[in-house]
Amino acid sequence: MNPGVADPGVAGVGAFISPGRDLAKALDRVALADRLGFDAAYATHIAGRDSLTVLMAYAGATQRIRLGTGVVPIFSRTPATMAQTAATIDEFSGGRMVLGLGVSHRVTVENWHGAKIDKLVTQMREYLGAVRAILRGDEPPDSERFPTKFGFMGYEARGELPIYVAALSPNMIRLAGEVADGVMLWLCCPSYIRETVIPALREGLERSGRSPDGFDVVAAVPIALTDDPESARATFRQDLIPYASLPFYRAMLESSGFGEEIAAFDAGMAAGDVEEAKAGLSDRMLGELAGIGAKDEVHGAVRRYQDAGVISPCVGGLPRTDFDAGLTTVAELI
Repeated sequence: MNPGVADPGVAGVGAFISPGRDLAKALDRVALADRLGFDAAYATHIAGRDSLTVLMAYAGATQRIRLGTGVVPIFSRTPATMAQTAATIDEFSGGRMVLGLGVSHRVTVENWHGAKIDKLVTQMREYLGAVRAILRGDEPPDSERFPTKFGFMGYEARGELPIYVAALSPNMIRLAGEVADGVMLWLCCPSYIRETVIPALREGLERSGRSPDGFDVVAAVPIALTDDPESARATFRQDLIPYASLPFYRAMLESSGFGEEIAAFDAGMAAGDVEEAKAGLSDRMLGELAGIGAKDEVHGAVRRYQDAGVISPCVGGLPRTDFDAGLTTVAELI
């Protein structure tokens, strides 16, 4: 049993599988994860393909694996459209859908969707409440930010469809514990999960009078099964540039004990030297976040997250490494 949050039974090791530049390859990969016994496959929603549409394709390529968004921004769809789309995927997949929701970041919300993040915890609470009501076939509660009178009609409601909330800050983590079925974590190292996430989740669950039984804790675990760990770490540093530049992630990483790394990154960027900025993201930081190297390093990373209280560690591959081989290796832990 993991400390603080009880095992929901159906959860286990999952994977983040996004199409990247090759949707056909992603379909093969999610089918591989399905055969290997992974519990869930999550698709990210960034500057690529629409994650919910991708999940419909994944549903057609798999038999048993749970399928989720990891995560879709709430400002990309109205609550009614989000509920309709998620319910359709859930029906087509035979009840395998997990709806992961996030507020995203101001640069994305404002530039892509013309919306505003102001009180992000309140916005998430109201949006999730509307989606949950629609999925149950109920009229949504009154909402200043997301007003809708949509009642679920046309086919059977999907009231049991799980909704997870992406969270970095203690306030959003508490909200996830209060109103959601799970929390989704990205770039949260095991020590942050143990010392910040799990206590905040307990508080949220207590607010709603709920038991931790059945509540899922999903955390991304970057991995690279490789005999060239230095190259893989260089790739990881490159991938971390946008995250080290975003306020929500910066605050979380500083709270995780990586303040010196963020300061060194800032100094390099201020000097116009991207290589210096990347070098500021230390091996220590990368080593706490990821499993890079031989099988023991990959297995050890998954176990570190489990020991910190994660119910569902979900591995994600680094570019230019053999993620299929990594999945096969991680499957040994299932």
